[in-house]
Amino acid sequence: MTETGLKAVFLQERPMLLRLLAARLGTMEDAEDALQDIWLKLDSLDGSEPIGRPVSYLCRMASNLATDRRIAAARSGSRETSWHDVQPAADEHPDAERTLIGRERLREIEAEIATMPERMRVALRLYRIEEHPQKEIAARLGMTVSGVEKLLRRAVKQICDGRRDATSDDNPPSEKETKAELRPLSRLQDEGSGRE
Repeated sequence: MTETGLKAVFLQERPMLLRLLAARLGTMEDAEDALQDIWLKLDSLDGSEPIGRPVSYLCRMASNLATDRRIAAARSGSRETSWHDVQPAADEHPDAERTLIGRERLREIEAEIATMPERMRVALRLYRIEEHPQKEIAARLGMTVSGVEKLLRRAVKQICDGRRDATSDDNPPSEKETKAELRPLSRLQDEGSGRE
C-alpha cells in the first residue's frame, strides 16, 4: 500500500484510532495530539516497503506512540519530583540575621588567620578551603604529615582562642564548633565577597 493509500485508511479509521489513543493516554486532547503526530509520521514514510495490513499497522503505530508518551510523562514527573525533593525547605534558607552573623564570624576568622605565621596560614587554607590532602600539603611545604597535623591543630586552637577573646558572652565557641565553621569557609568566602 502506498503512502496515499495509508493516509486514506488513516482518515477512514481515525475515530477508532482516536478512541484507542484516548483510552491509553487518558484525555481526548492528548489523543488528538498523538493523532497529529501519526499523521506527520505518515508524511515521512518513504513508501518503499509495502504495508499488507494497514489498519493493524496504524493501530500498532498508535499503541507504540501512546506507550512512548506515557513513559516520557512518567520520566518528566519523576524528574520534577526529584527536583522538588532536593530543594531546601523555607526554614533551611538562612534569614538575614543568620547571614549577618555568618559574615561577622567569617571576618573574625579571617582576621585571626591573617595573624598566623605564613606556613600555618598556607597549610590551613590548603587543607580547609582548597581541600588538599595533608600528604600533598606536607610535600608542598617540605615537612612531614605529622608536622602538617600539628600546624593545623595549632591554627584551629589559635582561631578558637581568638574567638573566645572576641566573644563577650558566657558561652564562647568550642574547638568543635570552630572546626565546623571552618569547613564551609570557602562557601562563606564566596557569599561574603560577592555581596559586599
